Amino acid sequence: MMTEEQNAGDHNGPDKPADADAFDGFKDDLERAERKVAGEIDPGVRALVVAIAVLVAIGSLVLPHTGHATGIDVLRGDATAHAENIVITSRVFVWLMLVFGIGFSALALVTRRWVLAWIALSGSAVACVAGMLAWWSRNTPGLSGAEPKHGVGAGLVIGWIAMFVITFHWARVVWARTSYHLALEAQRRDEAAAAETRAVALQRRAGQSADSPRAKPATNSSDD
Repeated sequence: MMTEEQNAGDHNGPDKPADADAFDGFKDDLERAERKVAGEIDPGVRALVVAIAVLVAIGSLVLPHTGHATGIDVLRGDATAHAENIVITSRVFVWLMLVFGIGFSALALVTRRWVLAWIALSGSAVACVAGMLAWWSRNTPGLSGAEPKHGVGAGLVIGWIAMFVITFHWARVVWARTSYHLALEAQRRDEAAAAETRAVALQRRAGQSADSPRAKPATNSSDD
């Protein structure tokens, strides 16, 4: 009888109690949930503002970029764009607006992924600078060896303003999410430290409870 109880006590000893297994499973679930939440954004009402700005940016492509050349003509680099002496800065701006201001912004709004919002922010910020250079090139004679025939068109102005709006709101969303990440990581570290302390206390109590039934059968055996 003593041998079976002792073996049972050794088998369920303080090496790894059931509470520790439950804590490990809970910790894994918590980390998976945290990674999922950390990779998502919740722009709130800013999503509507960005969506409207994206639609405005799309509409600017069909408006005159300069003279008779629309944003689509600038993208394609067709004869109309060549006739208006479109320079590289205008092409860079329109392409950045299309890829980041429209493409990645739409993907970030649909998927709510933080990394896509960050990419949209970075590309849109560069597009704002390119838009300024494009505006300047339409008012600077002799920049590419040919004097611009016309000045800045409505499409360039509206598209540039839309990119500023998109950049501003994505910056607010990304910054707020980054601050939330830092606070969440600090909270998780505190919770993990507290949970580890509780787990160590449970292991000690389990070890003490596992040692106590061993001595009692040994006393009964000596009396027999």
